[in-house]
Amino acid sequence: MQISGEYVFDAPRDRVWLAVRDPDVLGTILPGGQGIEEIGENQYAGKLQIKIGPVQGVFDGKIALSNLVAPQSYDVVVDGKGAPGFVNASGSLLLTEQGDKTHMVYEGTAQVGGRVAAVGQRLLDASAKSMVRQSLDALNVYVQAQQTVASDGSAETDPISEPAARRVEIPGYTPPSQAELAFNVAKDVAADLAPDPYNPWLTLTAVALAALFLGILIGKRKE
Repeated sequence: MQISGEYVFDAPRDRVWLAVRDPDVLGTILPGGQGIEEIGENQYAGKLQIKIGPVQGVFDGKIALSNLVAPQSYDVVVDGKGAPGFVNASGSLLLTEQGDKTHMVYEGTAQVGGRVAAVGQRLLDASAKSMVRQSLDALNVYVQAQQTVASDGSAETDPISEPAARRVEIPGYTPPSQAELAFNVAKDVAADLAPDPYNPWLTLTAVALAALFLGILIGKRKE
């Protein structure tokens, strides 16, 4: 499976670079993310809850960064395993300055196996595309809020030397909930897979099912 695309962030490159290397930030904005921790130099471990079609479960993953050129680029290798199957992926990320904005280009290749591979290539592609878009949109909101605070002079930081973006307090910033992210992924997948004449109806059905599923989970947690 090929994964590639581009995105424009509404913040300078230094701040985007810092955010894409912060495990606390990435663990929050990734749909299904259950936390990412640093386990070594440029090495991380995390958990990801997925639900693609009838397949759901938790992946335990390891992430390794290499060839880092701050604040511009790095290569990444991901190795994930869990009840739904496995995923091995490698890719790269490039950040380019565009005035006070940042242009990101990303590309990679993923090999998927196990039960998750049985859902079909089209559903996998639609789910992956939606998860990436949701993550980048959430990351853009974060770096915009961070930049606003810095511009107001209420946080004196050096984006390059700061080891973690979480050190900057962001008044008024609320990370997206996993329920919101999952809800939006369900809408995107339904819209992408449905034939045009039936898109509105299938989207509404998928949203209703996603809401019901989330409600059941919340109810079980309260019991």
